[in-house]
Amino acid sequence: MSLPVPPKYWSQRRQLFFKPANGYGSKATYRGDKLTKRVWDDILNADYVAQTLAPPSERVVAVDGIQTCDLKLDVRAYVYRGEVQLFAARLYQGQTTNFRTQGGGFAPVYITNT
Repeated sequence: MSLPVPPKYWSQRRQLFFKPANGYGSKATYRGDKLTKRVWDDILNADYVAQTLAPPSERVVAVDGIQTCDLKLDVRAYVYRGEVQLFAARLYQGQTTNFRTQGGGFAPVYITNT
């Protein structure tokens, strides 16, 4: 984010998600509704991108064909040099994706021409 930042952005932070401009994964990412003033100051003095928060959809997934669980779902486009390389769906619980959730992880995305 570039300085000076209008004070209105602090009041709008709850609708935003902050990511380091040169980061990857979920390292040093913050949901605006979870920010403290100290972290807010860190973001303002670093190279961050602010995005509108887009809550994930949810799906009921069968695990081992028996138990079902509610998992969040998002679809990601992986880009290299400005070109989309692949799409992947991520299934998870909690605030960010992890690979420890039973039934969670990556899922294939198939593109069809209709």
